Amino acid sequence: MKTFFLSLAWVLVSAGVIISVAAGYQLTQHSKPKLLAAQSSQELTSAPQGASIPEAGSVKGIETSLASNDARATIVANFLKRYRSPLEPYDHFGEVFVDIADRYNFDFRLLPAIAMQESNLCNKIPPGTYNCLGFGIHERGTLAFPNYEANFERAGRELKANYIDQGRITPEQIMAKYTPSSKGSWADSVNQWMAEMKFDDRQKGLVATDSANVMEYAISPEPTSPLTPLLAP
Repeated sequence: MKTFFLSLAWVLVSAGVIISVAAGYQLTQHSKPKLLAAQSSQELTSAPQGASIPEAGSVKGIETSLASNDARATIVANFLKRYRSPLEPYDHFGEVFVDIADRYNFDFRLLPAIAMQESNLCNKIPPGTYNCLGFGIHERGTLAFPNYEANFERAGRELKANYIDQGRITPEQIMAKYTPSSKGSWADSVNQWMAEMKFDDRQKGLVATDSANVMEYAISPEPTSPLTPLLAP
């Protein structure tokens, strides 16, 4: 009889232990998510003010491809800075060149390339004229402007109306009317400077051999065809 009671007591005690362990496990699992949630909440509330979580897919850096219109002014500014042009601040004049090109709808590289060829980006101009593009400079005198911006604006308007709209869309075709006595050197140089800005790289500009198209990076390229045969200047 005594053995019976001892066995019964052992069974009861074992059962109680098993039930207690199971209950404790269930309680732990049930409270674990709440504990994690509480920890997460504490971390968020204790984060420094102004901290933010990066958005998925966010990209660091600035797009410099010519496919991005925003890069164009920077590319021109880099070109001006590379050759120590007096056109400062460079960012401002980068935007001026792009704005004029967009207004008259031609490649943003054209005016700075001509300015480089004609005056080393305004480093060598008739005193007091602000004439960097060789525009209106001849034996009868030199056309002067109140500032650089006025010179670029007038040249952009004239190039559009009297060259590009007539089908002159390569430096070679523009040269035949703009400066016919240069015998090819003018167009070669303008092509080089436009290539340099295309790649934003001086060395790549030096080795480029293709003729530029002054509508290549126009905002809305027009269906203008080269003159064939080229009209007389």
